Amino acid sequence: MTQHWWHVVISWALAAFGFGAMAALAARRHAAAKRRLALLGPRERRQG
Repeated sequence: MTQHWWHVVISWALAAFGFGAMAALAARRHAAAKRRLALLGPRERRQG
């Protein structure tokens, strides 16, 4: 494998890892906001 292809593979891996990390963090924030809204919102308690 030439140096060029190592660079391409590593760059794609870093990009995939970066976007995956951002997606995971966004999912965690979304879950935390959903839990917080359930605590604050009376509408959730009435329906359940």
